[in-house]
Amino acid sequence: MPAASPIFNWLDHRAAGVLVHPTSLPSPHGIGVFDAAAVTLLDFLQAAGFRYWQLCPLGPTGYGDSPYQCFSSFAGNPYLIDPAALVRAGLLTEPQLAPLQGLRTDHVDFGALYERKVPLLFEAHAAWRRTPDRPLPYGEFRDFQARHHEWLDGYSLFSALKDHFDGRPWWHWPAEVRSLAAAMNSPLRRELAVRAEGYAFIQYLFFGQWAQLRAAAARREIAIIGDVPIFTALDSADVWANPQLFQLDRRTLRPTRVAGVPPDYFSADGQLWGNPLYDWPAHQADGYAWWLGRLRATFELYDAVRIDHFRAFDSYWSIPAEATTARTGRWEPGPGRHFFAAVHAAMPESRLIAEDLGDLTPAVLALRAATGLPGMAVLQFAFGGGADNLYLPHNHRANSVIYPGTHDNDTTLGWYAQADEKSRDHVRRYFRVSGEEIGWDFIRAAYASVARLAVVSLPDLMSLGSEGRFNTPGRSQGNWTWRYRPEQLQALQTGSSEYLYSLAALYDRTGHAQFQKSSAT
Repeated sequence: MPAASPIFNWLDHRAAGVLVHPTSLPSPHGIGVFDAAAVTLLDFLQAAGFRYWQLCPLGPTGYGDSPYQCFSSFAGNPYLIDPAALVRAGLLTEPQLAPLQGLRTDHVDFGALYERKVPLLFEAHAAWRRTPDRPLPYGEFRDFQARHHEWLDGYSLFSALKDHFDGRPWWHWPAEVRSLAAAMNSPLRRELAVRAEGYAFIQYLFFGQWAQLRAAAARREIAIIGDVPIFTALDSADVWANPQLFQLDRRTLRPTRVAGVPPDYFSADGQLWGNPLYDWPAHQADGYAWWLGRLRATFELYDAVRIDHFRAFDSYWSIPAEATTARTGRWEPGPGRHFFAAVHAAMPESRLIAEDLGDLTPAVLALRAATGLPGMAVLQFAFGGGADNLYLPHNHRANSVIYPGTHDNDTTLGWYAQADEKSRDHVRRYFRVSGEEIGWDFIRAAYASVARLAVVSLPDLMSLGSEGRFNTPGRSQGNWTWRYRPEQLQALQTGSSEYLYSLAALYDRTGHAQFQKSSAT
C-alpha cells in the first residue's frame, strides 16, 4: 500500500529569515518595544532579502524573565508596549515617561521595568477611565474584550488576584479563589474589577500595537514566525483556569507529576523542569478544545509557529512531583498523530515547525514524517563526530529549517572560540576554510543547505561573540538581556545587506512569489 500523505505540507519554498526577540531592539524605554526601531529592523530584513522574522514567545514573562515561562499562553508581554505611542494617543504625558528614560540602553533590567513600566500602563488605563468616550488608537476596547473573552477574562482576574496576594502563586491563595470556577463566585471578583479591567486594557494596547507592526511586516513581505512552548508554567492563568486539563491532585490542585527530560550525556540527573503535565485523555475527550483555542490565538499573532519540544507529542518524560531530580521519571505516551489530525481539521492552513532537536527515537521520527512538519537542524551541533551526524549539511532534509545556532546557543563566534580543537578542525576541513570568518562561513553554509528555510540570529549577522548570546539554558538569571544599538544595525544595513541579498538570490531564498502565494491561502 502507498504511504499515507503527511497531514501538513506547507514549506514548499526556499527562503531565509532572522532570529531576534523584540526585547533586544533599541529604545529609550529600557527594552525593545513595538516602535520605529522595529520598523527599521523590518526595512533591513526587506533590503537584505529576508522573508521571515522569527521571535521567541511574546507572552507575559514570570520568574526568571524567560519567554518560555509565562503567566499566560494567550496574553502578550506588557513590557513590549511602546509608551511613546500612548503619549501620542493622549493616554500618557511626556513627563510620565521620565522613569523609563532613566533605564540603561545596553541591556534589559526586568526588575526595574516591573517597578516602573507596569504602573505606567495602569496610569494609561486610568486616563481612559476618566474619559471613556475618547477615541482610542486601536479600535474599541469593549470590542477587543468581547473578541478575546474566552481567555482574557480569566487572565485579567488571575493577574489582579496575583497582585492582591502580593505575587504569591495561585495554590497559596484562599480556597475561594484557587481556581477560576471558584473565583467567579467570590466577592474579590467585584472588589478587583477595576484592576482586572486594567490588565485587559493593557492587553488591548499590546495587541493593537502588535497588529500595526505585523501589518508593516506584511507590507514588506516579511512573515512572522512565532514560538509556542509545549508546556505551560504551573503559576499561570492557564493552569489556574483549567485545572481539569492537567495532572493535578483533584483535592489540593497540586501537580502529581511534572515535566523534564531524563539523564543523558549532558546531565547525569536529567533536567527537572517542573511544568505540570497535560492530562491528555481529558484534552482528547473535548476534542483538544483548549489546544485549538491556544493555536487559533497564536495564529492571530504570527504567520508560522514553531512548537517547542515536539518529541513530547509522541512520548514525554513524566517525573513524580516530589522528586528532586529527573532520574525517577518514566516515558508516557503523548497524543501523537491524533492531535495533529485534530489541528489540521480545525486549521488546515496551519504553518507549524517542529522543534525536534535532541536524541530522537524512531517513533518520534515517524510522527514527524506523518505530520509533515518541518524539523530543525543546528550547525553548531554538527561537528566533532562522524559523517553520519544529521546536522552536517550533507545530511540535511529539504523539509526543515537550518540554523547556525538558536536562541539557546552561543553565537557562532562564541561557540567556535570555546569549542574543542577536534570540532574546530572538523569545521575547517568540512567547509575548507581558515576559521577566521567562521560566523559568515556558517551563514553561507545555512544559505547553501538543501533545507528550505534558513534562519540566522541577528547577533551572528553582527559578528558578535558571547556578549550577544540570548540565553544560557540552566542559568536562572541574566538571560534575555542582550540589546543591540541602532548604529550596529545601521552598520549591518550599510555593509552587508547587498551581500546578504546576493546570497539569497544565489541560493534561491528571495521567496517573493512564494510569500504571495502562501499569504493568499
